[in-house]
Amino acid sequence: MNMKPKFDYDDIVRVRGNAPEEARPGERAWIVGVFLTRPKGDYFNKFPEGVVYSVEFEDGSSIEIHEANLDLDNSGVE
Repeated sequence: MNMKPKFDYDDIVRVRGNAPEEARPGERAWIVGVFLTRPKGDYFNKFPEGVVYSVEFEDGSSIEIHEANLDLDNSGVE
């Protein structure tokens, strides 16, 4: 499956309000990793098909999140 990612490294995104609570809905983050293919192991099985990103939040913590839970943040860098 050939997927074109919606976001790229260093894009500023905001987690959608309807995302799971552990994904930190409403918070702003930076794209720090793009997974077009899934690495071996079970970790990525929890995500639906599609692109998964590593994002870093303003507090320095990071998570992996599915593309469907992200929107581009156009509020500008503070």
